[in-house]
Amino acid sequence: MTDFLIRPSINNKSLFKYKNSIDENGKKTIIPIIEERPLTLYLNNQEIVTMMTIGDYPEYLALGYLYNQGMLSDINKVKKIEYHKDLRTIVVRTTDKTNYEKKLKKKVNTSGCAQGTVFGDLYNEIEEIVLNKNIKVTHQELIELSKKINLEPSLYLKVGAIHGCVLCEGNKPLYYFEDVGRHNAVDKIAGLILKKNINVKNMSFYTTGRLTSEMVIKCIKMQIPILLSRSGFTAWAVEIARKKKLTMIGRLRGKRLNVLSGDFRFKK
Repeated sequence: MTDFLIRPSINNKSLFKYKNSIDENGKKTIIPIIEERPLTLYLNNQEIVTMMTIGDYPEYLALGYLYNQGMLSDINKVKKIEYHKDLRTIVVRTTDKTNYEKKLKKKVNTSGCAQGTVFGDLYNEIEEIVLNKNIKVTHQELIELSKKINLEPSLYLKVGAIHGCVLCEGNKPLYYFEDVGRHNAVDKIAGLILKKNINVKNMSFYTTGRLTSEMVIKCIKMQIPILLSRSGFTAWAVEIARKKKLTMIGRLRGKRLNVLSGDFRFKK
């Protein structure tokens, strides 16, 4: 399988604009700045959330958000998706109405890294999930994977102020999404998995951001057995990962890394 079936949207000029700036020497310069726009998600007739996003892959983002919030589990229940770019809205219509239409009030999900609106107890949804224990990943594969991701042209390298998430297999980065909020990038991958019915039980999930409890829970919910990051981790994330036997590898930079849980999948 080849590398990068989906790459960062660096050629989409609508995702950033140029602004005047003054550098450290007092020199006037023009630099690219990422755009963030509101996208309001409706489930049938109910307004669910307003997300701040860069605006690419709105269908994957909407489906992934609903999936990760426990509102949608089967793509076959989706009757229609209506994206209205000018109105900055997206409507997911299902064959049957859900109980969320009556229960939910409007929620706003900002681009803050730690922000992520959660409906219900997502931890209960991962209690019965058993991750694939047979997959292995080698140190050399991780070195090669990290290098490919870090060298790939991205919005992060072009404009900054953005997070990336990559669905990988072995040393191959396959699907690379970015957004102003890390949770948005995660949701795009979840939406891709749901819509394309991708079998992820032998895959890994790479994120440029820190490994928090939210990241761990979403990775387990997607049934991806290996979670990777060039950043660090929180204690609660480690606790959940160990309990669910998720392989969590952080501080992945060059040849260096730390395996915090699920070391039986890691081969030196």
